[in-house]
Amino acid sequence: MSPTESSREENVYMAKLAEQAERYEEMVEFMEKVAKTVDVEELTVEERNLLSVAYKNVIGARRASWRIISSIEQKEESRGNEDHVAVIKEYRGKIETELSKICDGILSLLESHLIPSASSAESKVFYLKMKGDYHRYLAEFKTGAERKEAAESTLLAYKSAQDIALAELAPTHPIRLGLALNFSVFYYEILNSPDRACNLAKQAFDEAISELDTLGEESYKDSTLIMQLLRDNLTLWTSDITVSSDSPILCHSCLVFVQASALSVCTWSVRQTIKPEKNGQFDVEVLLILPFYIGQFFSQLVT
Repeated sequence: MSPTESSREENVYMAKLAEQAERYEEMVEFMEKVAKTVDVEELTVEERNLLSVAYKNVIGARRASWRIISSIEQKEESRGNEDHVAVIKEYRGKIETELSKICDGILSLLESHLIPSASSAESKVFYLKMKGDYHRYLAEFKTGAERKEAAESTLLAYKSAQDIALAELAPTHPIRLGLALNFSVFYYEILNSPDRACNLAKQAFDEAISELDTLGEESYKDSTLIMQLLRDNLTLWTSDITVSSDSPILCHSCLVFVQASALSVCTWSVRQTIKPEKNGQFDVEVLLILPFYIGQFFSQLVT
């Protein structure tokens, strides 16, 4: 084993330790070292997932902080507490500086190492989606020209990932579904386009539903979880559109789709979960799961 390979394995192991200890900043540092050793050979699936988890936790904590502080700021503004507002704005600026630094770090790594070294369609979509995600996080708090630039970069990255995903990955592939989920959120939250968000999410869900029976055991949990998130977003977004839209027929058709898709996932999930033991009998836990799935479906019909 070469010194480089030894160092790479050691950093991966240290990243796993940092994850267990919930020391995500250090986890990022270890995985950045691994990523920077990649010249020709791309990261393994395990390595890229560790990198993603590390950055997701580091950025996630700051995004949550920013939302909380922004909410407090709005309340103080409505009360006319100008002194408090000034303090909060300064504190929010500190969080935004941290957010920018984190996003710039991973975006630089993606451009310099990860995207150029990606050879498989799966890894290309993974990294391009990641690029879009972190530009989107910038667009969440940037304003003016900076927000516009971040939004444009997000759109380009997601579209590039989508082109590859539609051509190379199965509709039920969790990375393709995850891309559709995040892309639709971008349309809804950043571009304020609920129609496009719903159309994208609905198409991804519809295509995945049609191929559920071909879904392998190794990825069905990840895929169905993302499909449920797509469905939940559609339920929320279509209710918003119903309130504001001049086209109730379109909204009703979307709602019917959401309800039907809930039954499809419910039926398929039960079929995948309820598997008889060798003696032909079902496990007791399986029988207890049935009301949960049935309840999940009927809860979607109550709008």
